[in-house]
Amino acid sequence: MQETPKGNRPHIGVFGRRNAGKSSLINSLTNQELALVSDVPGTTTDPVYKAMELQPLGPVIMIDTAGIDDSGQLGELRVKKTLEIIRKIDLAVLVIDPEHGIENYEKDLLNRFFDASTPIVPVINKVDLNFDQDNILSKIKTEFKLNPVMVSTIADSGIEELREEIVTRMPADTEESFIVGDLVNPGDTIVLVTPIDLAAPKGRLILPQVQTIRDILDHDGITMICKERELKLTLDKLKEDPKLVITDSQAFMKVDADVPEDVLLTGFSILFARYKGDLEIFLRGAKKLENLNAGDKILIAEACTHRRQADDIGTVKLPRWMRSKVGGDLEFDHVSGREYPENLTDYDLILHCGACMLNKKEVISRLKEADSLGVPVINYGMAIAQLHGILDRALKPFASAYRMWMAEKKKN
Repeated sequence: MQETPKGNRPHIGVFGRRNAGKSSLINSLTNQELALVSDVPGTTTDPVYKAMELQPLGPVIMIDTAGIDDSGQLGELRVKKTLEIIRKIDLAVLVIDPEHGIENYEKDLLNRFFDASTPIVPVINKVDLNFDQDNILSKIKTEFKLNPVMVSTIADSGIEELREEIVTRMPADTEESFIVGDLVNPGDTIVLVTPIDLAAPKGRLILPQVQTIRDILDHDGITMICKERELKLTLDKLKEDPKLVITDSQAFMKVDADVPEDVLLTGFSILFARYKGDLEIFLRGAKKLENLNAGDKILIAEACTHRRQADDIGTVKLPRWMRSKVGGDLEFDHVSGREYPENLTDYDLILHCGACMLNKKEVISRLKEADSLGVPVINYGMAIAQLHGILDRALKPFASAYRMWMAEKKKN
């Protein structure tokens, strides 16, 4: 269970007021004391991510959130963090305290879930207490067309029904079935180019590389791995050309020079742009990058925090290449980890990392949020390919995206 990457697990967010019983509910669902429980309202102050096994779904991420009714200056910040979680969850569990029922806090959450197209499992907790059950049920069913699960964590009732409801309402496509598998026929040879430099983790490959290897094997392909310096030798030793070469984006230039023109070439980052994101939105970002002007403001967003090297891709290389392209200065802001600013309209372009540490729902939410505001987005791999003049080639493995991109170029 612990080997399943965090970004590949369904994300389930548990929401509600302070002291509604959110943490107790998580403990009951998993039969473990995973969440801190207290009678003091506001025990959970920040979203807490818990990797766990929830049968029959399997490995999931449960997110325990701060109370939506928190108050004061710190409380407002906690509520803000809670609302940000909606961007990344595949399913929401709304815990309703019968003392309050369905009031403005609950209605606001439900509307936000509907706006985000997030499936909802409403739970009325503490049903062992005396309350006007019919009134709460009527409001939920009439106003929101939802049937709540009745639960008591004290009496341990309704928990199995809740598990079944979560499984029933969980979207079937929380994870795409392939990264590259649709491009691979049984027996095809795929060459992966994985530079080993100062930024590479000691003793292992990075997650996108490992996941790509597994996907090739799952589709009965043959995978070969080499560094960029050994690529030409690797190709020379093959009896026939590989079906596809996949490279780390930072080695695009050398790999492009070494791979024959009639062999398909793309990058890990472009594969993941399709796997977790939306290539059509990214192509609009590519169009903006093509027409970038000196003085434009760029947001560089990275989904993970890591130790930056002297020639870091996000803070050094990409800004340098982009300034060189426009022939003038550009303004850059950087965010990392779970940060994603609210002032997206301040930017002319968002440059996003490959997002291997994010789940698909959060990637799509980030992209659509920017796209709805008219702010173009492109990811690292596509930007690097475009800045070095090889995006056309890197998109050829994806027929529809390639046609779309070439049609856009003809318009200019």
